[in-house]
Amino acid sequence: MSTVSSTVENYIKTKPFLLSALSQGIINLTSLSRNMMVELESEFGKDVKQGAIVMALKRLSVDLDFRLNHKIVKILKDISEITVRSSLCDYSFAASDTLLNKQSDLISEINKYSDIFYTSSRGVSETNIVVSESISHYVEKHFAGEKLLHKFDNLASITIKLPNENVTTPGIYYFIFQRLAWEGIVINEVISTSNEFTILVSDDIVDVAFKVIKDLKSL
Repeated sequence: MSTVSSTVENYIKTKPFLLSALSQGIINLTSLSRNMMVELESEFGKDVKQGAIVMALKRLSVDLDFRLNHKIVKILKDISEITVRSSLCDYSFAASDTLLNKQSDLISEINKYSDIFYTSSRGVSETNIVVSESISHYVEKHFAGEKLLHKFDNLASITIKLPNENVTTPGIYYFIFQRLAWEGIVINEVISTSNEFTILVSDDIVDVAFKVIKDLKSL
């Protein structure tokens, strides 16, 4: 049987930005409860007292402050490295039977370069390749004839190395991407491994994105 508390929590969980604002105590609970009443009463099929909603929100905000902040902030303070690379190109090719062989040829040719950026990820219907602009001509040479879905130039990458605990703590990526979204940062690509991830953004906003991520260490 649903209770006011469980219904309020489910309502809040469906609204990520509201969820974070509530955990930080920057929302007027009375106004929020008033906005929620119609939806909650519709779910319960009867009147719900505004005071009961406010009390549920107060309890939830205290709980969220622990669940969303304390464990996550501890991990973010332990970010060991933040690396920025500029002048990157992002290619996306449609999947094909010849793509892997061409990718192998590309890797063989660029392997002689030590100070370049290269990464690739393969999805169900497309393969993504990100390289330094200085070797982009090799991509276009080896992948000639493949179906190019898109190409983005003038990109920069920010790579974040996280402590090992990140794989057992929920909400780490949500917390980081939420902060980037608040600053209006458009992310072109996300590449991740177990303990580090890289985002690609336009060169002209990389400084803002870097500051957002760097500031996480001082929360």
